[in-house]
Amino acid sequence: MKKNVFLTSLELFWVFFKIGLFTFGGGLAMISLISREVTENKKWITEKEMGDIIIIAESTPGAIAINTATYVGYKTAGVLGSLFATLGVVLPSVIIISIVYLFFDLFKENKWFAAAFKGIRAAVAVFLFNAVIKLFKPMDKNAVTIICVIAVFIITLLTDFGTIWLILIGGACGVAYFCIKAHRAKKAIEKEKCPLSHKNSESDGDCEEEGEGK
Repeated sequence: MKKNVFLTSLELFWVFFKIGLFTFGGGLAMISLISREVTENKKWITEKEMGDIIIIAESTPGAIAINTATYVGYKTAGVLGSLFATLGVVLPSVIIISIVYLFFDLFKENKWFAAAFKGIRAAVAVFLFNAVIKLFKPMDKNAVTIICVIAVFIITLLTDFGTIWLILIGGACGVAYFCIKAHRAKKAIEKEKCPLSHKNSESDGDCEEEGEGK
C-alpha cells in the first residue's frame, strides 16, 4: 500500500512538473491542463471533484495553481501526494526564474525572445478561455448561478471591485440559495404528508394528532 502511494506521488510530481514547465500565463492558465491531466488522462478524480477543488483553491490564500496541486495531490495520495504535487508545480518556475534572472539583460535585448513572448501571450489567452469552459461545465446551471456569472463578469469588466469581495458575496448568495431551496423542499414534504394543513389551522391539529398517534 505504501509503495503504491509513493509511486502515485512520484507520478503526481512528474505530471505537475510538466504542467508547471510548459504552461505560461499563471495559475489560471494551468487550470485547463491540470483538469485534463487528472480527470481525463489519469482519471484520479472526477470533473465534479475538480470543480470543487478549484473553488476551494480560489477561495483560500495563495496561488490557485499551487493550491489546486496540493488539493489534487492530497485527494489522490494523501499528505505525501500533496507534497510531491506541490513541489512538482513550483519547481519549474523556480528553475526558470533563476535562469532568467541570471541572463535578464540578454533576454531583455534579444528580439527573438521578444517575438516569442508575443506569441505566448496569444496562447495564454486561449488557455484562460479554456479554463473558463472547464469551470463552467460542471457548475449547477440554474437562474441564480447564471445571473451570478453574468453579474460578476460585468463587475470585473467595468470596475476594479475587489476579487475577494466577489468571492465572499458569491459564497453568501450560494448559502442563501441553498437555505431557500431547503426550506421550500421541507415545505413540499410537509404538504405531501398533510395536504389539508395549508388550508386551515384545524387541519394542522388533526395532522399533528394523527402523527402522534402513529
